[in-house]
Amino acid sequence: MAKVTIDNIEIEVPDGTTILQAARMIGERNKADRHVVPPTMCYYSKLKTSGGYCRTCIVKVTKGSEKDPRPMPKPVASCRTTVMDGMVVENTTNPELLEARKGVVEFLLINHPLDCPICDQAGECHLQDLSYENGKEASRYQFERRTFDPIDIGDTIKLHMTRCILCYRCVKVADQITDGRVHGVINRGDVSEISTYISNVIDNDFSGNVIDVCPVGALTDRTFRFASRVWFTNPMDAHRNCENPKCSGKTVVWLKGAEILRVTGRKDMWGEVEEFICNTCRFEKKKTSDWTIEGPRKIDRHSVISQGHYDKKLQQKLLASAAPDAPDVEPFDFNKRG
Repeated sequence: MAKVTIDNIEIEVPDGTTILQAARMIGERNKADRHVVPPTMCYYSKLKTSGGYCRTCIVKVTKGSEKDPRPMPKPVASCRTTVMDGMVVENTTNPELLEARKGVVEFLLINHPLDCPICDQAGECHLQDLSYENGKEASRYQFERRTFDPIDIGDTIKLHMTRCILCYRCVKVADQITDGRVHGVINRGDVSEISTYISNVIDNDFSGNVIDVCPVGALTDRTFRFASRVWFTNPMDAHRNCENPKCSGKTVVWLKGAEILRVTGRKDMWGEVEEFICNTCRFEKKKTSDWTIEGPRKIDRHSVISQGHYDKKLQQKLLASAAPDAPDVEPFDFNKRG
């Protein structure tokens, strides 16, 4: 076990734990301490070898360990750096680091279009949150931006390459979850892009999961395209006995009235899918009769999706009659007013 201190909060974690995982353990232990968790755009705990691409999770290590207390000279990627016993890490408490993260966000937004008003990802976009919390007021980029035409990479998936930040999540999903990967990153440098090989289409049982893992609006659900803003829908936990043995059938159905507009996987507090679902559940089962509705999905209050979704919570039972030990109250006499 190793003891690590992140933003003056100490926690003991197993050896081999990364700084990011340790920070998330602090956030899970106490939600009030979630601010110590670095933002991530490429790391995904359920995808092997993810992380290390976007650099948004950088932190400052001011003390390497008890044995070697020297600080690390540069900010490090918390998703790839393991903790050492006695390590001291600064995230939100280091002004220089916050300024460096603003620079990283500025690079991510260099080619990103201002599509938020028309993007289906609006309201649940990690890049929106990142740019709001860590971005600069204006871009200094003065050159022509990289642009691509939207294309369909299957009957159910739309690719907006202009919005892509090359996090590689969708590539790793196709590599590790699906039977055969037919898309990847082609070219190099600033002309790199996500594309299919020789005009193939993504068509397998679990291809729809690339939509769930995409942190921006680069990969969207064509069956939900322009149907509604997410904060106007009612997310409900639902399940069904799926015929696919690899699929748990546990999903979130997004209702508008009695109509199911879309079906997604259930995500944890870090925005990661708990269990990947098949395309049959995601795209073909759009009737309420197909599902067993469990109840309203618990939405974090910091999300705009929680707008209008309230939980009734009574702090104290309402009294139907006066308490037995309550004193008698004399009627107020207006004639005796002082």
